[in-house]
Amino acid sequence: MAVPKKKKSKSKGRMRQAANWKLKAPSASSCPRCGIAKRPHVVCGGCGWYKGRIAVVVDAS
Repeated sequence: MAVPKKKKSKSKGRMRQAANWKLKAPSASSCPRCGIAKRPHVVCGGCGWYKGRIAVVVDAS
């Protein structure tokens, strides 16, 4: 197995770990029925449709 020649300092190790902590914006798609932006694979908050059928009754008030 490969063995490192020198020890990595705590700051270098923490910098390497911090690269994986970046937050990404959630992806968005548009509802095919009403056109409102929504998360994929989630019921539309505007009209209540999911996969071509009414999944949730949404009040228009």
